[in-house]
Amino acid sequence: MQILPALLSGLKLTLGLFALTLVGALPLGMVLAVGLVPHVKSIIGRIINWVLTAYVWLFRGTPLLLQLIFVFYGLPLVGIVFDRFNAAAFAFILNYAAYFAEIFRGGFGAIEQGQFEAATVLNLTRWQTLRYVVIPQVLKIVLPSIGNEVINLVKDSSLVYVIGLGDLLRAGNVATSRDVTLVPLVLVGIIYLLLTAIFTFLQRRVEKAFAYYR
Repeated sequence: MQILPALLSGLKLTLGLFALTLVGALPLGMVLAVGLVPHVKSIIGRIINWVLTAYVWLFRGTPLLLQLIFVFYGLPLVGIVFDRFNAAAFAFILNYAAYFAEIFRGGFGAIEQGQFEAATVLNLTRWQTLRYVVIPQVLKIVLPSIGNEVINLVKDSSLVYVIGLGDLLRAGNVATSRDVTLVPLVLVGIIYLLLTAIFTFLQRRVEKAFAYYR
């Protein structure tokens, strides 16, 4: 079929943006979550906590579509210029990092304080406590929520049409307009469903792998 090469090209861009967003947003979200946990009593710590809280509020409180438009069309007005794909990746990473930060913050908050105290008694450093005691438990707690955001990311990637990127949905729209048929859009829907099914299956496997943390 003539429409398949265009759809596959769009799928390649969609998956590239998806992967880059996860690689950037997941670790950034975890780092932000550590700063959001109100464990630092110093003035600098409080300022950092306030700034990170404002960041999360801003990116969760405004539409991703608006953020894409601002990054690509607004930032050049102050001398910051991205090409289309990098603008999309930058906006997506900042947006999803805010959501992941809140998810991880909730996970950190679910860890009992006694575990930190026990780690101190065992002479574990803060990094060792996070790595061996806290983070494995946090990951188990947040995996369902992370999985939901991953599924949302698959679908949100279609928003890049607003800055002219040829993602999967845009390729389907172009083929539909050219051939005057809904078949391309039906194929696009099937591909999105397949991607969702694959990532849901992988999520279940990962959750099972962390099931030994009770």
